[in-house]
Amino acid sequence: MGKRRCVPPLEPKLAAGCCGVKKPKLSAGGTHGHGSQSTAVPGSSAGPLQNHQHVDGGGGRENVSDLTLGPGNPPITRMNPASGALSPLPRPNGTASATKNLVVTAEMCCYCFDVLYCHLYGFPQPRLPRFTNDPYPLFVTWKTGRDKRLRGCIGTFSAMNLHSGLREYTLTSALKDSRFPPLTREELPKLFCSVSLLTNFEDASDYLDWEVGVHGIRIEFINEKGVKRTATYLPEVAKEQDWDQIQTIDSLLRKGGFKAPITSEFRKTIKLTRNNHLAVEE
Repeated sequence: MGKRRCVPPLEPKLAAGCCGVKKPKLSAGGTHGHGSQSTAVPGSSAGPLQNHQHVDGGGGRENVSDLTLGPGNPPITRMNPASGALSPLPRPNGTASATKNLVVTAEMCCYCFDVLYCHLYGFPQPRLPRFTNDPYPLFVTWKTGRDKRLRGCIGTFSAMNLHSGLREYTLTSALKDSRFPPLTREELPKLFCSVSLLTNFEDASDYLDWEVGVHGIRIEFINEKGVKRTATYLPEVAKEQDWDQIQTIDSLLRKGGFKAPITSEFRKTIKLTRNNHLAVEE
């Protein structure tokens, strides 16, 4: 892929959380809501876009709060010094993670930096990278400054070949996140990039069939107007916000635009899909 333009030159490490919101305490009644509906990003070829703070379950675009892989939160990863790749460690009980064949490399973040750098300076796009081009659902997150404030995060649940998918969502998350102005050249030295690949999608048996800090979740529900809506959180949001399962579900319902009182009977009508992820930051 040629000379790397990773800015700043940082050691690769596990992605930090970037939900980009304060930490509101939610009551079990789910009386707090976040964000607003988003609009579709034109020109996307990847299917539904995921922007991690707002949710539009009706227009094909869905928004997602971002994630962290912290100590003790499967899938755990380790650095391979020979390749610079992150690969899953065995779980504490001795069973291997189902994501054992998934490899996330720091080169993915460098490629995202190269793509953004070339775009902002009007250079030809970088040559194709050396990492795998297998298809995965993916997210690209941009953070800025020492406190790593969220600056953009958009991805897709549709599996995309990584070379074209990371190129597309590098620019979409940097320039098309409706919550922020487009990134500029001047911001490059302060940026951090996280790449997240999602895997192990499973239909849950009910709305509580998932684990806080382990699974990302996507819910589908019918709102008070009879319209199907969706909302998503990536794995570490609930843990970072100190929410239990009920509070997380109720927060997702509010983010999805559900305005009626939330009851235990209504929660039972939710369809929930859970997933795992691996991530790397540079």
